[in-house]
Amino acid sequence: MNDILFLIAGLGNPGREYLYNRHNIGFMVVDRLAVRLNISFNRLQFKALLSVGEYGGNRIILVKPQTFMNGSGQSVASLVRFYKLNLANLLLIHDHLDLPFGALRMRPGGGSGGHQGMNSVIERLGTQDFPRLRFGIGRPPGQMDPADFVLQDIPQKEMFFLSSAIDNAADAVQAWMKEGLEAAMTHFNIRDQSND
Repeated sequence: MNDILFLIAGLGNPGREYLYNRHNIGFMVVDRLAVRLNISFNRLQFKALLSVGEYGGNRIILVKPQTFMNGSGQSVASLVRFYKLNLANLLLIHDHLDLPFGALRMRPGGGSGGHQGMNSVIERLGTQDFPRLRFGIGRPPGQMDPADFVLQDIPQKEMFFLSSAIDNAADAVQAWMKEGLEAAMTHFNIRDQSND
């Protein structure tokens, strides 16, 4: 076992009523990773569910904050400090309105893009210089409030694509751990000219 520790936090809201919400994509991705790595969320620390294991000879901690989305930074920042984590080995996974459904964009840092969970993490860490994986959920139709849109369940017609999109995101996370950020970005980021 190497000395490298990776902390991968999926953002979402706790509770069965939020299970299939668009806002819970982060939880869905870390759940898929836990299944792949044959580990389970069986530990509670700093108001977060943790799943601890190893991948490629390195230690990993999968995290699902239980503070509700707007307080995600409380758990994430506490864990980062407790484990004395190098921020280059922290990955936040969250839904993103400005990408098509299932599209991925991994970045080494940057702003929150208006995402309240990311706002909370950036504020609590005191920096925005840490990797993140944005998972596209698309824009709300018509004049729908984005806040309402993200708290809706993913519709049945999109469920068909959801499992393979989550697998793709899990592949991206594993590539990040094994090959590094640049390689993961090259292989998995959507190609477009938009700014973020």
